[in-house]
Amino acid sequence: MKKFVIILSILALSVSCEKKTKKENQSEIDKTEVTEKVVEKPILALAEFDTNAGNFVNKEVLVSGIVDHVCKHGGKKLLLVNDSGDVHVESETRFDDALVGDEISLTGIVKEFKVDEAYCLQKEEDHLQNHKEGTDSDEVYAKKMEQIEIYRDSMKVAGVDHLSFYSLDYVSHQVKNN
Repeated sequence: MKKFVIILSILALSVSCEKKTKKENQSEIDKTEVTEKVVEKPILALAEFDTNAGNFVNKEVLVSGIVDHVCKHGGKKLLLVNDSGDVHVESETRFDDALVGDEISLTGIVKEFKVDEAYCLQKEEDHLQNHKEGTDSDEVYAKKMEQIEIYRDSMKVAGVDHLSFYSLDYVSHQVKNN
């Protein structure tokens, strides 16, 4: 009988420990899930946007500034500015023109546009074709070709194989109270 009680006690203790371990593991999973859900967006200052945006390509960030301009051709672009910098924002839907002058906090996904030698060669070819077809005047053609040379000179001076230009794809915004 004593042996039976001892075996039963050991069995009960073993089951109790197993349930506790499962509960502890579930707690760890719950903590992990909560931690993963509470991820704050990095805040980028407009003054440092071009310098730091490369670290956040294809990621959401938060910026703040004044809406300086909403594009009149479709309304799907805006320029967000402050005294220290600016950023171009593009959207799939039209921005409300009434945003001009408002100070906003904007969430967007950082996008990078790279200008490299292949891009320059393609643009030269395109500009030459447009000039031959009469689409671009001599003056417009000369300005476009000059811009390509500026890109090349900038890459050479910086000792890099490409230039990066950053913008934001719009996610959401909130107008700040004045």
